[in-house]
Amino acid sequence: MFSIPDLWNGVENVVVDYIDVHFTLWLSWLLMPLIITFLLPLVIVVLLYVTMSILYVYKIHRVRLRKAYDADWKEAGTKVVAALWDAHGWIWHGYEVVGLENIPVDQPILFVYYHGAIPIDLYYFLSRVLLFHSKLIHTVADRLLFKVPGWSVISDVLKVIPGTVQICSSILKEGNMLAISPGGVYEAQFSDSYYRLLWKRRLGFAKVALDAKVSIIPIFTRNIREAFRTISWGRRFWLRLYAATRVPFAPIYGGFPVKLKTFVGKPIPYDGTLTPEQLQIKVAAALEELIQEHQKVPGSIMRALWERVYDADDSPNKLT
Repeated sequence: MFSIPDLWNGVENVVVDYIDVHFTLWLSWLLMPLIITFLLPLVIVVLLYVTMSILYVYKIHRVRLRKAYDADWKEAGTKVVAALWDAHGWIWHGYEVVGLENIPVDQPILFVYYHGAIPIDLYYFLSRVLLFHSKLIHTVADRLLFKVPGWSVISDVLKVIPGTVQICSSILKEGNMLAISPGGVYEAQFSDSYYRLLWKRRLGFAKVALDAKVSIIPIFTRNIREAFRTISWGRRFWLRLYAATRVPFAPIYGGFPVKLKTFVGKPIPYDGTLTPEQLQIKVAAALEELIQEHQKVPGSIMRALWERVYDADDSPNKLT
């Protein structure tokens, strides 16, 4: 076996034999102006965004945060986190919510949403509802997340749960709000810029709504697939890998500062005469209607970026 001195001598020999220290110093000296030229502007941009975030939080949410500080640490923590996410959404995506008036704040509601490659729109939506309606919406997450170190504190404070029918139903029966994406990780990984719902035969959310006797509100965010995307090549390989492991291996790229706007649909009232299959079809149709009304397909990153400057919804000449 190699001892530590032997290992160190080996590393030292490699450095001496293969690395010219003087050349390395000369190269770093040569490239230093280039590094400074690009690094310092980047640092300034980051500082500007941090400054904007702090000022936005103080301007819009200072009263809400001040009240939260007088409550328990969990409430204060969620309000601070929500304010930071809301600031991020406003700065990076010009985030908006249309139809907040469709949410009855005095009763339990099941929200059903389209799952983007990364559901940052859900984080923004949850933050907006918490800050402006003081309602913390429980969310269902994939079981894989609960194996991530440090996730327990997030799930505990922000009410993120694994999605069994019994747990979800009990949460709604207690008078809480709950958000579920029937497509889940599968939809996140394998849907595309045509925004097709990939629910398969998943009926869990419908069983929850019928058991808890609650209304369902569909929500959809325009351009969520343009903010982050999964790569399109090797689809069959990633599908097989996911089917075998239930782990989302398909690579994700993006983070583009596209315009994001969440549309809240009208509530679908509880109807005890419907079966879970019938309710699933009804909710899917409502969500697809939101997509068809508010999303041009196929989605375009360039068009979504342009909407940061010119949003057709704000045009006075838009046909209604």
